Amino acid sequence: MDKNLMLEEDVIAAWVRLTGLLKNTRLTDGLQYNEAIIMNIVYRKYREDGVGEVSFKDLVTETSMLKSLVNRTIDSLVKRGLLERYSGEIDRRTSFVRPVRDNLHAYLELHERTLDMVHQIVEIIGRDDAEAFVRLSNKLAKVLLS
Repeated sequence: MDKNLMLEEDVIAAWVRLTGLLKNTRLTDGLQYNEAIIMNIVYRKYREDGVGEVSFKDLVTETSMLKSLVNRTIDSLVKRGLLERYSGEIDRRTSFVRPVRDNLHAYLELHERTLDMVHQIVEIIGRDDAEAFVRLSNKLAKVLLS
């Protein structure tokens, strides 16, 4: 087998194992996988600015989910009291979400379990490989999402 093709097959296999691990572990107990993804994006923004306002368009772009799936996921998180949805002040057609601060603790309990698992991964692979993973993942996302 061609070395390049073998490497490409290995990348696919590694990708499948990693996404399977993320989707099928009990990491997101209490939330559907897509809910956990949306909450992670909103929480990351909340950590940056203390508000956590994210546009619907940005969620679609960052997750690569269909608009209808992002909409259903947001509706579910709003119903659970984790997010609130609102329209933009300048352009009412623009939709935003932000976390409900009083209920953020419910997400953070789940997030702590994720952080514990990631801490174990960093311990296993080492800080340098973890930083390389982040750098490469961000590089791929930037190219593949543009």
